[in-house]
Amino acid sequence: MNIATFGAGCFWSVENAFRQIRGVRSTSVGYMGGHFPHPSYLDVLARITGHAEVVQIAYNPDEVSYDRLLDVFWQVHDPTQLNRQGPDRGEQYRSVVFYHDRQQEETARRSKQTLQQSRQFDREIVTQIQPAGAYYLADESHQQYLEKLEKQRKQGKQGKQ
Repeated sequence: MNIATFGAGCFWSVENAFRQIRGVRSTSVGYMGGHFPHPSYLDVLARITGHAEVVQIAYNPDEVSYDRLLDVFWQVHDPTQLNRQGPDRGEQYRSVVFYHDRQQEETARRSKQTLQQSRQFDREIVTQIQPAGAYYLADESHQQYLEKLEKQRKQGKQGKQ
């Protein structure tokens, strides 16, 4: 298994997008890129940690390429927005690729450059590309959040019948 880590705004929907990809074995959400050890969600929300909300992905490179994961990353958010995604604002929502080895770094930089040159976006792509650091897992209530929400919704509908 290989590991990939991306920050693209609120981690709930980003995680959900990656969970749909064949070859992705597992995902988790957490925090990376800051200076505050073992942050809680409220610490990150308070903007005192420097961390980004991230999705960490374990994937089988024989089934899905890092390039494919980058394609999904670029599609699930607006990489031209600095420290925000839609209504969410703050450095924790920044667009960032955390690379785990030299190959990932080179691939991410090339992918970003290709996307910028494609002129798909009217503005400059502000996505940061940084070495991966300590990864702090978010608490269980944030893991696979949208799947849990959908399950609760379905259970609620069944209970009303």
